[in-house]
Amino acid sequence: MTNKVLSGLRNVAIVGPYSSGKTTLLESLLFVTGAISRKGNINDRNTVGDSAPEARDRSMSVEVSVASCEYENILFTFIDCPGSIEFAQETYNALIGVDAAIVVCEPITDRVLTLAPLFKFLDDWEIPHLVFVNKMDRANINVLDTLHLLKAVSSRPLVAHQYPIMAGEELTGFIDLVTEQAYKYHPGAAADKIPFPEHLKAEEHAARNEMLEALADFDDHLLEELLEDIEPSQEEILTDLKLELGADLVVPVFFGTAMNDYGVRPLLEALLRETPEPESTAIKRGVTNFGDTPLAQVLKTFYTPQGGKISLVRVWNGQLTDGIVLNGVRTGGIYRLMGQQTQSLNLANAGEIVALSRMEGIKTGDILTNNGKTIEIKRANTLKPVYALAITPEKRNDEVKLSSAITKLLEEDPSLAWEQHGDTHEVILWGQGEIHLQVALDRLRRKYNLPMSTHLPQVPYKETIRKPASSVHGRYKHQSGGHGQFGDVYLDIAPTPRGEGFSFSETIVGGVVPKQYIPGVEMGVREFLNHGPLGYPVVDVAVTLTNGSYHSVDSSEQAFKQAARLAMQAGMGQCQPTLLEPILRIQVSTPNEFTSRVLQILTGNRGQILGYESIHDWPGWDCVIAYLPQAEMQHFIIELRSQTLGVGTFEWEFDHLQEVPEKICNSILTNNGGNGSK
Repeated sequence: MTNKVLSGLRNVAIVGPYSSGKTTLLESLLFVTGAISRKGNINDRNTVGDSAPEARDRSMSVEVSVASCEYENILFTFIDCPGSIEFAQETYNALIGVDAAIVVCEPITDRVLTLAPLFKFLDDWEIPHLVFVNKMDRANINVLDTLHLLKAVSSRPLVAHQYPIMAGEELTGFIDLVTEQAYKYHPGAAADKIPFPEHLKAEEHAARNEMLEALADFDDHLLEELLEDIEPSQEEILTDLKLELGADLVVPVFFGTAMNDYGVRPLLEALLRETPEPESTAIKRGVTNFGDTPLAQVLKTFYTPQGGKISLVRVWNGQLTDGIVLNGVRTGGIYRLMGQQTQSLNLANAGEIVALSRMEGIKTGDILTNNGKTIEIKRANTLKPVYALAITPEKRNDEVKLSSAITKLLEEDPSLAWEQHGDTHEVILWGQGEIHLQVALDRLRRKYNLPMSTHLPQVPYKETIRKPASSVHGRYKHQSGGHGQFGDVYLDIAPTPRGEGFSFSETIVGGVVPKQYIPGVEMGVREFLNHGPLGYPVVDVAVTLTNGSYHSVDSSEQAFKQAARLAMQAGMGQCQPTLLEPILRIQVSTPNEFTSRVLQILTGNRGQILGYESIHDWPGWDCVIAYLPQAEMQHFIIELRSQTLGVGTFEWEFDHLQEVPEKICNSILTNNGGNGSK
C-alpha cells in the first residue's frame, strides 16, 4: 500500500512500574484517536498490547508492544514497555529510539520509589518525558503530596500541567494550569468546560505558581515577568514547556484514569503540542551530516509464528524502500505494527519506527546502512544476568536443536545469556530473574517445541590441599603376554598460594625416569586433578617428580601416566583435601533507605561487607560493595528485590576461591555422596 502523507511524526514510549496501567493507557490512546473501535481489557486477553501468549498467561508485559494511530494529522507510534525490572532490557532498548516517554504511575505512596531507576535512565539519556498519574479513582492522598513524593525520585523538576478536580476519591475533572480553564470528565467523550471551582483556587494557584517558577529557572524573560507580577501569556508558557520538555529540563505531570479515558485527551494534546519532533531527537543522538544515506537502528527483534523474524527499527536518516539492502541483507518487507497485526508499507521515512522482515544475522542494537560503512550510534548497555537455571531437553533427541533455538532467544532478548559450563557440564540459562527465565522457557516450548527440565545450577566448587606429602609412591605393573606395562614414580605434592593454580616440575637425576616418559607423568597427574578425592577439580597444587624406575622393554609413556595417577590417588588423601567455593565481588545499587536491609541480607547470606558509599550521580542511592559466595547468589537476588520494592540490583564478577566453612562443606559432601558434581 502507499504511505499516507502526514504533517508530522511522534514516537512515544509508555513506561512505568508493573501494574501501573500502561497497556490500559495504550488501549485508551488508540480508542480516543479512532485507531480501534473497541477497547480491549487485560482480563479478557484482547488488548492490542501484551498480545504474546507469555504476556497474557501472566497478565503482565514481558516484551515491547507497538501500535500506531493518527491524531491531528500526526502519526503517533506508541511503544508499550514492560514494567518489571526483570524485563528492563526491553524497555531500555526501546527508549533509545523514541522522541518522548510517558511515565505511568499510581498515586500510591509506597510505590513511588519504583520509578527511580526509570527516571535515572531517562535523564542519563536526556529523553523528554511526561508523568501520567493513573488510577486517580483510587487516590486517597493529597495531590500536592503526590507531586512531592514524585519529585523526590526525579533529578529533573516535576511541574503539574493540570490540577485534578476530585469528588471524594472520584476524579471528576481537571483545571489546565496554563489556561486556568476547568473541565468536567464524561465517560466515552471529551471533557466539557465548566466554571472555575472557587474552593480549589488556593491549591490551583499554588500549583500554577510552582509550575511557572520551575519554567522561569530556564527563561530569564519569564523570571522578570514573575518578579514584576506580570501575567505571562499562554503562548509564552506553552513555548517554555515545549523547549524545556524537549531539552529534558522539566517533567510535566498529568492526572487521569485510563480505564475511563479520563485525562487521555489532554495528554494527547500535550504530546502533540509540546513533545519534540523526530529531527531534534536525531540531532541529540549525533545523527547529522549523513545526507540522504539510509540509517536505522534495531530496537527489538521478534520471532513470530507467521512472519518469521521481524526487526523493529528506528529510521534515523534517509529513507528505507521495499527491498533495500542493509548491512548486506535484503529486507523482506517494511511494515507498521499494530500489536501482532502488520500493515505493509512501500517506504519508511526518517523519524519513523517500522518493522523489517527477514533480516537474518541482524541483531538488536545493530546500526543498519546501505553503504557498507560502520557507523556508531549510542546503544543501551546490555544488563548483566543475575539469576540462572540449568536446563535439559525433556526429549534427548532435542539436544541438537537447543543451540539454534537459544541463539534466537538471545536475538529477541539480549539480557539472556547461556553457557555450557566446563566444570559441571550443565547447560545454564542466565537472565534477570525467575519470571524472566520462565518466559524464555515458555518461548522455547511454544515457538520451538523444546520443553525443558530445569534445576538450580550446581555450584562450580573446587578443591585444594592443606598440607604436603613427600615421596608418594605409585607403581603400575601389568603383564598380559608379550610386552608388559611398567612405570614407577615418586612424587612430592604440596599446596601453593591461593590463585596460583597447578604447577608440575621434576628433579630427576641419573635418568631413573627417561625424559620421554616425563610428559606421561604430568598427563597422569593432570587427569587425576580433574576429579580429586572430594569429587571436584583440584587447584593450587604443585607436584614434583623426584624419583622412579623403568623397564627397558615394558616401560611406556602410558605406563608412567598410570603410575602417576596411582601415586596421586595414594598421596592426596594424606594432604587434607578441602573444598573451595567461588566468591563473587558484587556492587549493589539500592535506595539509601534500604541500605541497612541490604547489609543484613548480605551478612545473612555469608557475605563480607567491603564498604558502601553514595552514588555520586544518583542522589538518594548507595552502592554497597561486598564479597558473596556464588552458592548464595540465587537467594540473594530474590531477597534483595523483596526488601527494596524490586528496584535494588547488583552487578557481579568472579573474584577468588575461598575455603568452604566446615559445617557447610560436610553438608555439601554428604548431599553429593562424596562424589562432587560428577
